[in-house]
Amino acid sequence: MKTSRRRRYTEWLVTLPSLAWLVVLFVLPTLIVFAIAFKPANPYGGIGAGWTWSTLASLGNPNYPAIIWRTLWISTTTTVLCLLLGIPMAYFMAQLPPRRRQVFLLLVIIPFWTSFLVRIFAWKVLLHPDGLIKQALVALHLVDADASLLYNAGAVLLVMVYTYLPFAVLPIYAAAEKFEFALIEAARDLGASSWKAFRSIFLPGIRRGILTAFLMVFIPALGAYVIPDIVGGPHSEMIGNKIAQRTFVDRNLPHASALSVILTLAVLAPLTAGMLMQRKKDRHAVLHQEGL
Repeated sequence: MKTSRRRRYTEWLVTLPSLAWLVVLFVLPTLIVFAIAFKPANPYGGIGAGWTWSTLASLGNPNYPAIIWRTLWISTTTTVLCLLLGIPMAYFMAQLPPRRRQVFLLLVIIPFWTSFLVRIFAWKVLLHPDGLIKQALVALHLVDADASLLYNAGAVLLVMVYTYLPFAVLPIYAAAEKFEFALIEAARDLGASSWKAFRSIFLPGIRRGILTAFLMVFIPALGAYVIPDIVGGPHSEMIGNKIAQRTFVDRNLPHASALSVILTLAVLAPLTAGMLMQRKKDRHAVLHQEGL
């Protein structure tokens, strides 16, 4: 009894610093943003006194559904493409000899050595009507000479996949590096095809890495505003662009907070649902084992 209580005390003591960090820098700011969403806007760009529902009611703007839908489909597509590219890449890297593995890992990390803005502007130069990509596609007769590769949702999606792909590769690689590849060889020896062994053995074995990669790509993609602003144009606005506009241009902090609430709920809702489903699955597994 004393040992169990001492162990629990030690666990709380070790967890307390990180828990305090999360409460101070995540929970409290989020609650403040939620509270500001119910405050009126000040004509001078501040927060007015009292409480009101009018800020949330103003989200009924007919332009917002299209922006919200665009944000969701671009973020989801970016995440899916990053996973589809990141899983094979991590699978390949995890099976390389240690020295070559470090080289490929370095290649994945190299983009972080340059400024985020510099990389986006580099893509803007490449996608420019006089850029290398446009000239190459025209020379190959894949696009017309008057086609525009910039200021559309396709350009936003391309640059976002490029930007967030390392965030998908690294956690999946970290999980794949610990995977026992002998299990795949055993499955093949038992008659499974390469694809079936990959799908049934490898993917479930690295599911935590895939989940981490999903969160690390999907969450920042939802709030992206620099990429749509630089390469997207007015018809590729996302929620992040509207939040930045309401904060820095319109100086309407309650409205920006209300939009942030939508963004936060869009992240927390699937996370909460996933956690509840996983907890339910674990409970059924425990009950099944006890029944046996």
